[in-house]
Amino acid sequence: MPKMHGGQALVQSLHRHGVRVIFGLPGAGQYEAIDAIYEQGDIQYITTRNEQAISYMADGYARLSGQVGVGLAVQGPGFYNTTAGLATAFDVSSPVLLITGNRHRGSVSGESEYDSLPSYKAFTKWAGRATTPAQIPAIIQEAFRHLNTGRKRPVVIEIAPTVFAAEDEVTLLAPETFTPRPGDPTQLEQVSHLLVDAKRPLIWVGAGASKSAAFVKNMAERLQSPVVSSRSGKGVLSSRHPLSLGCANPAFAPLKARIDASDVILAIGTTEDFSDRVAHQTVIRIDSDPAEIDRNGAQTVGILGDARLCLEIMSHQLVTMTPPRPEVTEDIQAINTHRFGSEEQLQPQTDFMNAIRSAIPDDGVLVAGMNQMGYYSRNYYPTFVPQGFQTCSHHGTLGSVFPIALGAQIAQPDRAMVSISGDGGALYNMQELATAVQYGIHAVLVVFNDNAYGNVWRAQQEQYGGHVIGTELHNPDFVKLAQAYGARGVKAKDASELESALKDALDVKAPTLIEVPVGPMERKY
Repeated sequence: MPKMHGGQALVQSLHRHGVRVIFGLPGAGQYEAIDAIYEQGDIQYITTRNEQAISYMADGYARLSGQVGVGLAVQGPGFYNTTAGLATAFDVSSPVLLITGNRHRGSVSGESEYDSLPSYKAFTKWAGRATTPAQIPAIIQEAFRHLNTGRKRPVVIEIAPTVFAAEDEVTLLAPETFTPRPGDPTQLEQVSHLLVDAKRPLIWVGAGASKSAAFVKNMAERLQSPVVSSRSGKGVLSSRHPLSLGCANPAFAPLKARIDASDVILAIGTTEDFSDRVAHQTVIRIDSDPAEIDRNGAQTVGILGDARLCLEIMSHQLVTMTPPRPEVTEDIQAINTHRFGSEEQLQPQTDFMNAIRSAIPDDGVLVAGMNQMGYYSRNYYPTFVPQGFQTCSHHGTLGSVFPIALGAQIAQPDRAMVSISGDGGALYNMQELATAVQYGIHAVLVVFNDNAYGNVWRAQQEQYGGHVIGTELHNPDFVKLAQAYGARGVKAKDASELESALKDALDVKAPTLIEVPVGPMERKY
C-alpha cells in the first residue's frame, strides 16, 4: 500500500470518482489538500471570494452537468458560510459534496469534544467523518453512494486538519457502479391502465423529470394529456408544444379549474403537495424519494423508482393499451391565449421578459432570482428545453443566482447563461465578478435596480401604513463597479436596450453586468 498524507488520499480518491472541478477558498487546515490538487494536475480548482459561493457554484455545476459538485471549505466560519448554498442544493435535489474540517466552534481548554455530524441533518442527506488518512477512500466511496442513489441531495464530509497532515498507508478504492431503480413492473402496468381509463388525465412535471423529456412528450401526445410543471420543471415539455400549460400557477383561475377538472394526475419528479386535491382525483407519483410518495395519503398511487426508467416502461405499455383520443389542444390553447393575453400581462415586466427571451437562444439558461422580474419569469418566461429555467429554490436564497449561474456555466460553457436579480440580492455575491473575470466564466448578471429591497418596501407601504424602514438602499454605480472588477458593465434604460445589451454580452462571451434602472413594479398573483 502506498503511503500518503490525508490531502493526497482525498484528492486521489475524488479523482478516481471522476471529479475534475473543485470549488473552494484556501485556508489553514486544508493546505495539504490544496497542494494535492496542484500535484494532481488535471483537476480545476476554482477559488471563490466568499465561501457562500462555494456551495452555490457547486450546486449550479451539479444541476447542469449531472455530476457531483464538490466544494472545499475550512472549518468554522468558512463552513458556516456555505450553509445557505447547501440548503438550496438540498431543496432542489442537487448532488453536492462539501468537505470541511471539524471543531465548528471555538476550542476552550477542558471542554468536551463536540460532535457536529448531527447538526448537518437540516441540509444534508448524509454526513461522515474520516479520522485517519486510511479511512478517506472508504468515506469518499460512501459519500458517492449517497450522492448517486435515491434522491440526490448534498452530503458533508469532515476531515480534520491533523488528518490532512498525517501520513498513513492508504488503499485507494475504485468507484462503484450504481444502477437506477426501474420501478415495479406490475405497479407500472396498473398505473398505465389508470391513465388509459382516465377521462381527463394531466401530467405534472418537476426537475426530476428533466432526463425524461422525450418520454413525457410521447406520453402526453398518446394520452392527449396537458402538461403543467413546477418552476424547476419548466421546459421538460417545450412551451411551444400545443399540450403545454406552462408553470402550474394556482392563482390563475382558468388554469386552476383545468387542473381541478383532471381525474388522474401523473406527477413525475416534483415536490408539489397534492394533499389539497379534490376528492375525485387520483395522483400517481413517480419519485426516487419514498418520503415524497408517502406524504399525500390514500389518493396517491406511489411508484418508487427512477423517472426515466419508469416512463420508458410505461411508454411501451401505453402503445398497446391506448385507443385513439380526441385532441384537447383547442382547450389548452384557449387557456394559454387568456393567460398570455395582454389583459393578464403587466408592464414593464412583459417587455423586459420578451427582451430577455428574444436575446437568449432556445437552449440557453435563465437563473431567476428573488425580485419582481424573477417572480414574473416563473409564469411568463417561455422555456423550450429541460433545465432551461433555474431557481434559487423554495428557500428563496437571496443573492444565490449569480454564483449558481457561474457554476452552471463551468458545467456547460457553450450554453448561454443569464441570471436576473434585484439590486439588493445582487450585492450579496457581487464579489464573485472577480471570480468570473479570473477564470473567464462568461455568465451574465442582469440587475434590475430600484434602489430598495423592493418587495419588503412594498409590504411596508401597502400593509404597514407607509412605515418605511431599512428597505431604501444606497447603491454603487453598478456599471462602474463591474468595470472595476474587470468585467463588462452596461446600462440598459428600457427593454429595447436590454435586448441589445444582452445579445452583445452573449456574443462577446465575457463576464458582463447589465444594470436596468426600474421603479416599483405592479404585482399580480
